[in-house]
Amino acid sequence: MNKLIRFIPLVLVIILGIVLYRGLSLNPQDMPSALIGKPMPDFQLTTLLDENKQVTKADLKGDIVILNVWGTWCPTCKYEHPYLIDIAKDKRVSVYGINYKDDREMGKKWIARLGNPYRFSIFDDAGTLGLDLGVYGAPETFVIDHHGIIRKRFAGALDNSVWQREFIPLITQIEREKAQGN
Repeated sequence: MNKLIRFIPLVLVIILGIVLYRGLSLNPQDMPSALIGKPMPDFQLTTLLDENKQVTKADLKGDIVILNVWGTWCPTCKYEHPYLIDIAKDKRVSVYGINYKDDREMGKKWIARLGNPYRFSIFDDAGTLGLDLGVYGAPETFVIDHHGIIRKRFAGALDNSVWQREFIPLITQIEREKAQGN
């Protein structure tokens, strides 16, 4: 019996190793969202740049909305930021941000230093909107169609290849649907 007890820590370490290996092999971009095909959740928060300006989901205007979750504490957000500035130049989409679980002053400095790709950025310091959207972390990007329906959730940094592969086909499809009256 004493010899058998000596092997329990080894067995536990092996089981823990298997669980960790499985977890590390998962792709965070493959995490499903329960909100795909559902309306954008209701919210009432302020904008990052104006703490007196209240915004709601009705303020997310545009035929196709790109909603980007970001934070100054997120190194990957800094990597994708220049590309968001390029995306904002595309007239087919309207880019909005959610400054997620961040400090307002740090967010303002970030925007002033790196540029502002957003029509406005929602200040979600408590993470309530992020929780309603099922945000796991930053960056995450959502596509919302002309009916206010969430069509896509993408976890990770945007760059040219991701934009071309993951977003352009959906944007084109939404434009076709709108042209057909859907």
